[in-house]
Amino acid sequence: MFDDTNPMIDRVRTILPKIRANADKAESDRMVPKENIDLLKSTGLHRAFQPRAYGGLEMPVPEFENCIALIASACGSTAWAFSLLAEHAHQIALYSKELQDEIWAKDPDTLASSSIAPYGKSVETEGGVRFSGEFGWSSGCDHATWAILGFLRDDATHGKVYSFAIVPRSDYEIKDTWFTQGMRGTGSKTIVVKDAFVPNHRIESVPALMTLTSAGGQLYPDSKTYHTPFIYVFASCFSSVSLGVAERMIALYTERTQGRVRAYTGAKVGQSIPACMRLAESAHQVAAGRAFLEKTWEDMRDHAARRAYPDPLKMAHWRTNQAYAVKMFVAAVDRLFEASGGSAWFEDSEAQRLFRNAHMTAAHAYTDYDVSAQILGRALMGLEPDPSLF
Repeated sequence: MFDDTNPMIDRVRTILPKIRANADKAESDRMVPKENIDLLKSTGLHRAFQPRAYGGLEMPVPEFENCIALIASACGSTAWAFSLLAEHAHQIALYSKELQDEIWAKDPDTLASSSIAPYGKSVETEGGVRFSGEFGWSSGCDHATWAILGFLRDDATHGKVYSFAIVPRSDYEIKDTWFTQGMRGTGSKTIVVKDAFVPNHRIESVPALMTLTSAGGQLYPDSKTYHTPFIYVFASCFSSVSLGVAERMIALYTERTQGRVRAYTGAKVGQSIPACMRLAESAHQVAAGRAFLEKTWEDMRDHAARRAYPDPLKMAHWRTNQAYAVKMFVAAVDRLFEASGGSAWFEDSEAQRLFRNAHMTAAHAYTDYDVSAQILGRALMGLEPDPSLF
């Protein structure tokens, strides 16, 4: 069991050297090492968003995201996969009590992965649906025993409704499709479901989850955690990983450049004006991005604590702020990497891994700034949301 006497950030800091030491193994195995998951579980961070009814922490968003950023400074892949495994408890807490008991009553350390794009196919049947599909990008799925999967469910009144089915490990297979340049260690493989029965208590629509009108939306009225619509907590994970990667790049560039000597001239690179200027601008950019995210996280905490549902413009900011921060972090990393010399491109160089991972944090649908800019721009103009933008 984790040590209750130390703040979570201190517990995470204690295990960070071992997670950093496993970063190469995560890349070569193309999945997070089990040791890393066990280490993180020993801190209790995987129960950050789990209801207290099951021994969870109901942790405020800022505290969790700062922990994830710290983990990402040691291994971006571990931070990415683990943040999602932990965050899914926030979503599960909005489902029926029956489902929550199925997942956590016997083993409160149980984790769920996800693949939320609506790729699933369903056929309505008595008490639920017959469910099939292949669902890619399920980060950390090797360490999970449940999967949250997206599909469009037929509704007599509203037509096709974006929904999530939660499926036990016995009802799906994992196909190894994860061969990538960035975030190699996340193990974001493909979940394959073939005609599984999913009962209604394991299904919720996205509109119900977002408006807290789902089966579990009011299960914890005294909680200060679940009044933030789950999708914004989900999206925050990506930007916190990007932040941790960028902050590590600044530290690494500083360390390498201070002792770097140009091969042809013997000049000390760390004393050159361009190197100092690049470092200064990236440091400012990352600090600004962190401050921007922290303000957003604190705003989410405040709304949850006051049980205040955010208005549409606030939700547009929460949805898009993280994408803009990621854009800043990637620019800061690029500025330093392009001045890191040829040795930074070797496969055993941490710098090239940070460069690859930084760009992968900007490749997710929720960090696509072209999409985010449209969402926020429409909201600022007072226009209705475009349903083709999610």
